[in-house]
Amino acid sequence: MPTKKEDLPSTIARSPKKVQRTYAETLDSAHEQYDSEERAHRTAFAAVKHVAEKKGDHWEPKDRKGPSDPQAARGGAAARRGDGKSYGGVDAGKSRTALYEDAKKAGIDGRSNMSKAELADALRKHNDRETARARR
Repeated sequence: MPTKKEDLPSTIARSPKKVQRTYAETLDSAHEQYDSEERAHRTAFAAVKHVAEKKGDHWEPKDRKGPSDPQAARGGAAARRGDGKSYGGVDAGKSRTALYEDAKKAGIDGRSNMSKAELADALRKHNDRETARARR
């Protein structure tokens, strides 16, 4: 049975249709392939991370497709084990300048003194707070 909008995770439901469609289609396919509900959802989120970036409490399509962080780039068993750093949907592959601009838009203090990895982590934390706020 196809995934319905009300069955989507809240961050996906607040996202553009393309992101919702990517998640739903991947989830439906993963359900056919795997016995594990958790694995099916992890697979769907992995697909979303290749086409979208987490912005606050939702996902926005990326300018370029591809993995968002070192963990997503490793894929497969390595990603399931948690090998590599994950930035929770922040596109850590962007330039430091682009991450800085995202941090500026998000109102993150101290961003001018942060490294690329610190900016990505600060954006991840900001997104986590925004998601928690939206779920209240």
